[in-house]
Amino acid sequence: MGRSEVERLKRRQRILVIGYNGNHCPKEAYDLAYKVGREVAKRNGIVITGGLGGVMEAVCKGAKDAGGLSVGIVPQEDDSLANPYADIVIPTGIGYARDFINIYAADAVIVVGGGAGTLIEVSAAYLKSKPIFALAGSGGVADKFADTFIDDRKNVKVKLVRTPAKVVESAFASIRD
Repeated sequence: MGRSEVERLKRRQRILVIGYNGNHCPKEAYDLAYKVGREVAKRNGIVITGGLGGVMEAVCKGAKDAGGLSVGIVPQEDDSLANPYADIVIPTGIGYARDFINIYAADAVIVVGGGAGTLIEVSAAYLKSKPIFALAGSGGVADKFADTFIDDRKNVKVKLVRTPAKVVESAFASIRD
């Protein structure tokens, strides 16, 4: 990879998409995440995920189907545990602590559903004042924390957005602000 290619990749916006894992992911959330992945790819962004199943798999698949690039940062040491659509897999071996790596790697965060693991990532993003967008109607953490501040510090509001296209548009717009 030449120097110009490295510089071009550095300028691409990195969107972390978080949410339900594997068996806990309803079909509706999977389908929404797939659309989010396609939208990020259409805008030449890089999808960042936790690299496993459910929402993480769907968003990587959506990005891949649209010709985009996805990165899966997995909690295990074994990169073969990543979903088959992650283009770049980074095994960490540090469990949930990898959630903080995900946040540091991201320019903005999109939440699609999610449970307790997703809440860890939302909290980490909040602590780092990263822009956070919740996809309305996707369930779980996204719906519970949409349009709120996580605590009294009011670092950043978790903004409610109604469609996959709009949530990605909002994430990209927040990066330019």
